[in-house]
Amino acid sequence: MAIQVKNLNKSFGENNVFNNLTLEIKKGEIVSIIGPSGKGKSTFLRCLIGLEEFGSGEIICNRKKMGMVFQNFNLFPNKTVLENITEPLILVDKIEKATAIEKAKKLLERVGLSDKENTYPKYLSGGQKQRVAIARALAKDPEVLLFDEPTSALDPFMTAEVLKVIEELKDNKDMTMVIVSHEMDFVNKISTRIIEF
Repeated sequence: MAIQVKNLNKSFGENNVFNNLTLEIKKGEIVSIIGPSGKGKSTFLRCLIGLEEFGSGEIICNRKKMGMVFQNFNLFPNKTVLENITEPLILVDKIEKATAIEKAKKLLERVGLSDKENTYPKYLSGGQKQRVAIARALAKDPEVLLFDEPTSALDPFMTAEVLKVIEELKDNKDMTMVIVSHEMDFVNKISTRIIEF
């Protein structure tokens, strides 16, 4: 089992977001979470990875083996594309710089951005920024990858290029993905299961 959630409760003041939410996500599953805005989909992902505290209940997962791709990219504006990927590996994971660079270059090739490694985020399109964010999340070799509305800030063309990259990740049968998205065609195409909040 990749993720177990038992009787999860979360409130913002009077607003009860989850009430005894219980679910299990198996290793290798691609679970999409859909539903109207304000129902706690993004909050749920943030609880899973430990960015948000919850009131009561239990989440069983290995956060060290979890990566997250945010809707607003969260890239460091003063770092190049390559540095955005390598610095967390070097500073947090204590990986040798040469190893981190080699890994980052392979991932940039995988997401179709080999030619952008020395570019700063402000010179990238939204779709390119999101592909860098995906490469950065993959750099930590996650077993579970969370996507919080990865295309909500993008136009249709950029949306298509990001969804293509996510779809290609499906080939890794060991990768578990939890995706919050309003892109229903994509959700229906990629998901092994859809959960409505």
